[in-house]
Amino acid sequence: MIRVLLADDQALIRAGFRALLEAEDDIEVVAEAADGARAVELAVRHRPDVVLLDIQMPGTDGIEATRRIAADPDLAGVRVVMLTNYGLDEYVFDALRAGAAGFLVKDTEPEDLLHGVRVAARGDALLSPAITRRLIGEFVARRPAASSPGLGALTAREREVVALVARGLSNDEIAAHMVISPATAKTHVSRAMIKLHARDRAQLVVLAYESGLVTPRNTPSL
Repeated sequence: MIRVLLADDQALIRAGFRALLEAEDDIEVVAEAADGARAVELAVRHRPDVVLLDIQMPGTDGIEATRRIAADPDLAGVRVVMLTNYGLDEYVFDALRAGAAGFLVKDTEPEDLLHGVRVAARGDALLSPAITRRLIGEFVARRPAASSPGLGALTAREREVVALVARGLSNDEIAAHMVISPATAKTHVSRAMIKLHARDRAQLVVLAYESGLVTPRNTPSL
């Protein structure tokens, strides 16, 4: 069962998401919050698998709430998916830097929301290659990189794997591309995340672009 925490300052939106999510046999809404501070409190209390978190809320906003959740070692298994009215913008990039696993536009199709929750729950980044290239292309080049260990900590194999993650490949696709087993691909990804202090695959993607390992220009369409 995927356990979800909803955080949005609009009660009607929360009610709509709750109804949609709880109609699924494999998803349960464990709590709701109307602001970021409360969302953090409830995340600590309930340890949900996924937090659907509005970016802009009164008081503690979604980005700061994400940062607090990501900084808590006890919440390492919690995946934050940002909800936004605006689509691709700088708020989304800030959220990914803060530790979000991805984002969804609030008017997304119901099946896309459900898919996004399931993708995040299994630990994958909710970022398509096309969206990633545009997002990073717009914001990485003109902003200072986040503090993080250098790619020198990675082996050549791990650097290759990180580049493939940044292209949007799954572990199975990475395994096929590199002619290795999926288990080995998963191990390379996990080790790279540990060495780079990346919370999840989404942060690994951002770090790959910020470091210059890949760029929007040299990342081919999949």
